Amino acid sequence: MTEIISTTILLILIMDPLGNLPIFMTILKHLEAKRRRIVVIREMIIALIVMLLFLFVGEKILIILNLKTETVSISGGIILFLIAIKMIFPSEDNNNNEVSSYEEPFLVPLAIPLVAGPSLLATLMLLSHQYLHHMFYLVGSLLIAWCFTVIILLLSGLFLKLFGAKGVNALERLMGLVLIMLSTQMFLDGIRAWFKN
Repeated sequence: MTEIISTTILLILIMDPLGNLPIFMTILKHLEAKRRRIVVIREMIIALIVMLLFLFVGEKILIILNLKTETVSISGGIILFLIAIKMIFPSEDNNNNEVSSYEEPFLVPLAIPLVAGPSLLATLMLLSHQYLHHMFYLVGSLLIAWCFTVIILLLSGLFLKLFGAKGVNALERLMGLVLIMLSTQMFLDGIRAWFKN
């Protein structure tokens, strides 16, 4: 049960719905509220399909590459640590990531790479290797994290009104701190397993 909770929190932190709120709002601001909701749901369904694909195929890719569990855990910890650093110290390019086109987005950039980005897909591959015999729990964790992200993105206008741009940034940095702790734990678990073997 604790593994499901920690995996769900980990996936939510990497999906970073609060960090994606301003970008989603900017890209979809020219659409009507009803159409905006349809686009968000459509893009999130596309993202979920891609994520499930990587979750089930990921383990096979790692077997082909002949990677050990401890190697996967250590590299996963490093990847997550780098993601967390970007969340705590965002670059100017990320903050000014506006789409000037008035075309309705499809697949890119909302589904991929904002929600199902390289970091999340790599993490799903690592988790599928780590919890090979608990795929049911992994799928459950992914669906919970996905639903949470969908709800936040659908309520984007409300969240931005409640917290404001600075409040959303502060929450994202807080999530980054939690992710640093999770990534450090993953890294240390990998080191411990490596020394035991």
